[in-house]
Amino acid sequence: MKQEILAFHDVKLIYHTKRAETVAAEKLTFSVAEGEFVAIIGPSGCGKTTLLSLAAGLLKPSEGRVESRGSFGYMLQKDELFPWRTIEKNIFLPLEIKRQLTQENKQRARALAEKYGLKDFLLSYPSQLSGGMRQRAALIRTLATDPDILLLDEPFSALDYQTRLNVCEDVAHIIRREQKTALLITHDISEAISLADRVLVLSARPAHVAFSHEMDFGGVNEPLKRREMREFSGWFELLWKELNG
Repeated sequence: MKQEILAFHDVKLIYHTKRAETVAAEKLTFSVAEGEFVAIIGPSGCGKTTLLSLAAGLLKPSEGRVESRGSFGYMLQKDELFPWRTIEKNIFLPLEIKRQLTQENKQRARALAEKYGLKDFLLSYPSQLSGGMRQRAALIRTLATDPDILLLDEPFSALDYQTRLNVCEDVAHIIRREQKTALLITHDISEAISLADRVLVLSARPAHVAFSHEMDFGGVNEPLKRREMREFSGWFELLWKELNG
């Protein structure tokens, strides 16, 4: 049985302002196993992105605790590549920030880029790449420091539908091949079903885990193949009801 790598224990988070306080999360409890891909969906404004900040330690719980083993990599809604840096130098950026820009780490980052289709674009600039290729470069940048847990904050939301499907396929393949643990925040039910091993449904604020489902597709992990399977529509209908009930 795989070990837990991230766990929320009865977490409560209160935001304080000069006029009032807002309870963003309460009795928030769940865990993520090593190598697991977990997607989180919930009503608009329930605090899904806040949950990633709690996981990474950027926010501290008002009550309860968050436990994690290992380092984090964060992938944002937009690729956020610096336009004046080549793709290679963008990928090296986390290594520079962490002062880990050794020849060994640079070679590992280059190898990842070459392994996943960026070999011919390392000396190109972001403006010369498609949106899908830029998002792939953003993922390689996130993987450059070899994090244990990937936090994915709606990383496909800025892409058009067709590109989004292709990039989902790319990202799922890379994450699973590199055997990374992933926690995905998304507002897209289909995306959650197609990508994740398990889907958590949050309640309205104050957020807690209302439902948890193992995505059983008979061992099929490719997002596009899952979308074609008969089980897909059943999962979509169930999650839609839970999300909007």
